[in-house]
Order: sequence, then C-alpha cells, then structure tokens
Amino acid sequence: MITHIVFFKLKDASPANIEAAKAKLLSMDGQVDLLRHLEVGVDVIRSERSYDLALVTRFDSLADLQAYQVHPYHAGDILPYMRSACASVVAVDYES
Repeated sequence: MITHIVFFKLKDASPANIEAAKAKLLSMDGQVDLLRHLEVGVDVIRSERSYDLALVTRFDSLADLQAYQVHPYHAGDILPYMRSACASVVAVDYES
C-alpha cells in the first residue's frame, strides 16, 4: 500500500476558500477509481507553521499512484485548481 499525503497552504485562507478547496479535493471520490482511501482535513491549530489542508490518499501500488498523477480528473481538474489556489504545497509518499 502506498500512502500519498499532501499539505496545502492557500493564498487566501478564508473559511470559504478552505471549504471550497476541501470540496474540490473530496470531489475525486468516485471519479478516480485508483483511490483506495481519500481523506481531507482542515487544520484546527492555525499556527504560523500550519498548512491549511491535508490530503491523505492510499493506493494499491506505486504504479497506481503514478497513474493517479496523470488521471484526467486529477490532472485536468484538481491540479489546476489547487495550483491556482495555493501559495505552497508539500507532499510525502511512503509504502506500508
């Protein structure tokens, strides 16, 4: 199993923009069949070092994670939206 975690710091971290980005990420449910787990969390601490959103996804294999990266819904809808909305994005991928 491959876990893919992404943290997003939004350019405008207003509650409305955070909820819109969360909804956008959650819209992958049912659109990307490679996803074995999809979770989006909103930061509750709101410290200077905090990121606004965390995306946690899981895949059966590294090949599935790589296919997800270029999946039409992810690459064509999610990535452009998140790139335009974010000031910073960091990710970690690991095998368990």
